[in-house]
Amino acid sequence: MSKKAVVLLSGGLDSATVLAQARAADYECYALAFDYGQRHRAELVAAKRVAESLGAAEFKIINLDLSSIGGSALTDMNIAVPDAGASGIPVTYVPARNTVFLSIALGWAEVLQADDIFIGVNAVDYSGYPDCRPAFIEAFETLANVATKAGVEGHGMHIHTPLMKLSKSDIVNVGTKLGVDYAQTVSCYQANDDGEACGRCDSCYLRRQGFEQAGVADPTRYRKA
Repeated sequence: MSKKAVVLLSGGLDSATVLAQARAADYECYALAFDYGQRHRAELVAAKRVAESLGAAEFKIINLDLSSIGGSALTDMNIAVPDAGASGIPVTYVPARNTVFLSIALGWAEVLQADDIFIGVNAVDYSGYPDCRPAFIEAFETLANVATKAGVEGHGMHIHTPLMKLSKSDIVNVGTKLGVDYAQTVSCYQANDDGEACGRCDSCYLRRQGFEQAGVADPTRYRKA
């Protein structure tokens, strides 16, 4: 019998790869996406496509309104999404986003009696986000095993980050071998409603660079100038 896992699925390149990896490892996958007030809501349509094509047992979208607190170019339309190349923690960082997402994934995992959660965070091409680092994941896993009935009863909750030490080109190569259709994914921070990418933001830059370095044709649909 397959093990159950909750997989955080944004609809982007990284999370699609992680879902494929979890399926390849014989997990019964429950894909979880969030409608959190992000400007690039086309990623939710992409997430549904990816979940279906990669055989998720269930796909769920949780509605949150992080735009009500703002603080990020992804949730506040008054803050412009910058072009690639800025240093430090970028304005596209959404305050405490991965902490919130993992907490809800943890709750669903308990309900499903799943001991495993997969998330596509990456410390190589991580764009300066503090909640994509190994130290954060380690701390959250410790918290998960203190804060839950499952943890107290000794089941042990595990946070899997199979992309943590991979470059974007490595991720593209892994996903390609696993049959991920990257044309279904949306990574752009300001993709339009049709899922067309801007080609200028940090996420677009890293994605395009990943395909180029992997020697794989980039299937991304870019907006016309």
